[in-house]
Amino acid sequence: MVLKTLEAMGSLHGYGIARRIEQTSGDLLSVNYGTLYPALLKLEQEGAISSEWGVSENNRKAKFYKLTRTGRKQLQKETRDWEQSAAIVARFLSA
Repeated sequence: MVLKTLEAMGSLHGYGIARRIEQTSGDLLSVNYGTLYPALLKLEQEGAISSEWGVSENNRKAKFYKLTRTGRKQLQKETRDWEQSAAIVARFLSA
């Protein structure tokens, strides 16, 4: 969800990523910041995203994240894997 959000929205800070995920889900998902920030760190260490410090809309210092080329490839792979998994589950549900 983080990679897809950054692909769709461009560079965002952590709070912006969380809010966008919640909005996209129709507020059915609530993002836990204790989970989000370690996930962002992991994605950055893997090279899927990069970050730089900037100023948020309310003039606060914030780390902004953006998708890298590696992240785009990872998103494509994860999308294919998800579609395959969803198709398998759909076969069982329709049986």
